Amino acid sequence: MTKKIGFIGVGNMGGAIIRGLVKLEGVEVHGTDLNTEALQTLHDECGMIVQPDAADLVQACDYVVLAIKPQHAQGVVANIAPHLSGDTCLVSIAAGVNRTTLCEWSGDVCPVIRIMPNTPALVSKGVYAVCLDDQRLNDEQKTFIPEAFASIGQVHVLAESMFDAFTAVVGAGPAYVMYFMEALVESAVYLGLARGQATEMVQALFEGSVKMAMDTGEHMSVLREMVTSPGGSTIRALAHFDRMAVRGTLLDAVVEGYERNRELGDQ
Repeated sequence: MTKKIGFIGVGNMGGAIIRGLVKLEGVEVHGTDLNTEALQTLHDECGMIVQPDAADLVQACDYVVLAIKPQHAQGVVANIAPHLSGDTCLVSIAAGVNRTTLCEWSGDVCPVIRIMPNTPALVSKGVYAVCLDDQRLNDEQKTFIPEAFASIGQVHVLAESMFDAFTAVVGAGPAYVMYFMEALVESAVYLGLARGQATEMVQALFEGSVKMAMDTGEHMSVLREMVTSPGGSTIRALAHFDRMAVRGTLLDAVVEGYERNRELGDQ
């Protein structure tokens, strides 16, 4: 039986997810958005079915995905609430809007799944936290959504209580990685390498290092030690990191992000 999944919002994140899900067999993807040009592009590029508005989309789909900015979520959910039923599964990727709030806004008439993506989803390399805490979810719903999103990235089913930790490490993680990449590029430029060449080198460095960590199955400490010869330049650089408490600073930074996530959730 064909599963029909509809997206309210087809911007950068929603559009990226749609482009991945349309490739799945037995899945029909719908979308609606105020940006009619984006809708037409997705229809032309990958066959997404365009719905004129959110109410029509809800009535046509089994799964309704809120791929909108958090500040717009309450208004959108209030608008579609009269059209939801117990057979609908409401799925939200709106950051910071918890499941309890979504249930209240929607009149608590249908099960809710919350998903937290990160920005590499834009290149089909996302990591997704999926919350299946809602006791009203049936086995099909609890299977379909994780499997569908696993086709476009890595999925981790987590209790919603762990979402703030996931967001602090993985949701914000691309910013940490880009920050460190920028620092290495600047170091290369400081030492005389051309910026363009340095950028290419650092990008390839990260790509290769991640592939090595994933493909070899070795612990990251072992792979680090492979590069660290006794008395060499690498151990000297790493020792400086330790004297500057870089590891502890990174841990503290992630905890700061975690605490801020909790503050935002309480507002």
